[in-house]
Amino acid sequence: MRNKRRCFREPIPEIYDAARYLDAAVSAHLNGLYETAENLFRLANDPKVWSWTDSIWGKNSNYVEVRRQPVLHITPREKARMPDAATKKALHERDGYHCRFCGIPVIHAKVRTFLQKMYPDAIPWGTTNKQQHAAFQCMWLQYDHVLPHSAGGENTLDNLVITCAACNFGKMEFTLEELGLFDPRNYEPVKSLWDGLVRVMKA
Repeated sequence: MRNKRRCFREPIPEIYDAARYLDAAVSAHLNGLYETAENLFRLANDPKVWSWTDSIWGKNSNYVEVRRQPVLHITPREKARMPDAATKKALHERDGYHCRFCGIPVIHAKVRTFLQKMYPDAIPWGTTNKQQHAAFQCMWLQYDHVLPHSAGGENTLDNLVITCAACNFGKMEFTLEELGLFDPRNYEPVKSLWDGLVRVMKA
């Protein structure tokens, strides 16, 4: 019997360094220090952060081990694939802007898109994983079904958690049991001052 884990891989310190750079970049931008903001966005594009993400969601990951149980994936699916706006709002009120599995800070795609338009050279976002800004890719906010949608998981607040991209795409359509993961709902959400950088869109 394998040991269960809270997440696929423990976050590395460089992820939190990158989050601090991004937070400082947004503060600089809001204060009109655009060159400083651009330099900080570049600093957050750390290859070590990219490698951490790729080590989990990559097709040859050594951190994701699946013991598939096909019978779990024949339950009728709920028609809607994603939660509605009211449920997403409630999720953020409960979970904030941290992954419920590994705990790292997360950032909504709309924030990344907003900033990328102003700093296209400092925040690359190409069509392949290798062409995307390491920190924004790693911290890309996802809405995850604890019981997967493919296994009949519903779009209810009780069955949804906020996650980072690595944990969500590493988890894919598999159940916690198939992946050997603890249920993230058994642990309190991370409490911090991290706001997901949403303040930049409210200015």
